[in-house]
Amino acid sequence: MPTLANFTQFAGSYWDTGSIRNALDYQGAIAPHTGEPYDEALLLGISGGITFGYFTFHYQGYDPQVNLLTRNTFDPMGRICERLGIEVKLLRTASLERMRKNLINTLEAGQAPIAKPDMYLLDYNCLEADSATWGTMPLVVFGYEPGGDVLLSDRSSQPLTVAADDFDRAMSRVKKDRHGLTLLGEPDEDRLPEAIRAGLRDTVGLMLEKPPKGSARNFGVKALEHWQTALGGKGKGSWAKEYARGRACLAAHTSAYRFLTPAFGKSWRADRDSYADFLRQAADVLGEDQLREVAALYDAAGDAWQRLLDALLPADAALLGRARELIDRQTVTFLDKGGADLAAIANCRDELADLLRLAEADFPLGEADMATIRENLRDCVALVAAAETRAVLALQAACARMGAD
Repeated sequence: MPTLANFTQFAGSYWDTGSIRNALDYQGAIAPHTGEPYDEALLLGISGGITFGYFTFHYQGYDPQVNLLTRNTFDPMGRICERLGIEVKLLRTASLERMRKNLINTLEAGQAPIAKPDMYLLDYNCLEADSATWGTMPLVVFGYEPGGDVLLSDRSSQPLTVAADDFDRAMSRVKKDRHGLTLLGEPDEDRLPEAIRAGLRDTVGLMLEKPPKGSARNFGVKALEHWQTALGGKGKGSWAKEYARGRACLAAHTSAYRFLTPAFGKSWRADRDSYADFLRQAADVLGEDQLREVAALYDAAGDAWQRLLDALLPADAALLGRARELIDRQTVTFLDKGGADLAAIANCRDELADLLRLAEADFPLGEADMATIRENLRDCVALVAAAETRAVLALQAACARMGAD
């Protein structure tokens, strides 16, 4: 099997920043301010940093979803490469056979290709695939044998193996990413200071200003206010109306929890701890000690986010607490063991599906119980909003002072 020799890069946590981090590390790229590989916190900050996004989806035939963003998702990979001066070579082809040749040639040349297969068709994700559900996410391929196996680096601390036929199908499914491979050049270390400044400005802009696209109430501080309104209201769009009890309630709370945690590549503190690490590195690179004070505020915001997780799926609430246990167990098993214990991961998935059916048939929490849970969650969102506002206003002021200098 064509394989990258001595590939040991499995530290990436989130698809975009993690795949770039692992590919650059394998290539031997070193950050000038640390003498170590570029880490994911630095790449997170450069990619556009953090934000908050609040989105709900109700599609016929599917459980409702509450999707929460914790980081800037406006082309983070493109921003990293452009800002760090990383040359990007994109290999695209309509032919599956050509993709196979491209992949083999790349591996034999000692390069670490980034691919974007459909995550629903990779068995280690244990996702329910159908004709209307797909999603491509970047990962690093470090071994490939047509008709045999593929070796992947994808969020887990362990190497992942899938059948080549399954990988080929996943690479062929979504038109916009079909058969595509991305090869990275080396970062230009002279661009690092300005890359950091640009990332700082992005975080301030997306938290406080109009987003590049979409409604302003779905992003940043306004989105946190919008979520509080939805939790406290009773009309259309409110949690009391849309997710009061039953299956919809469990689906809303579990989807929101997943999107805020390592179940979706985040940290347990909504990436605020990672962003604080970025700010401390930014202080070193730019010589701006004031950023260390801002970092402390983001550490505090991370603590507030962790308390919010406790309110979203309270450990002592029937059904909700059990769902949290299963999501966490499924996540930790994948992160620690990769595909070595797929049965345990699948068991968690199946029991969560059973809980949804149970919630539909006989929801154990009464209206008063859920009203109390929503009110407590709303209070936690308010605390998060206050912490986020303090942090981003301090960051805005720091950026203004740096600009004045």
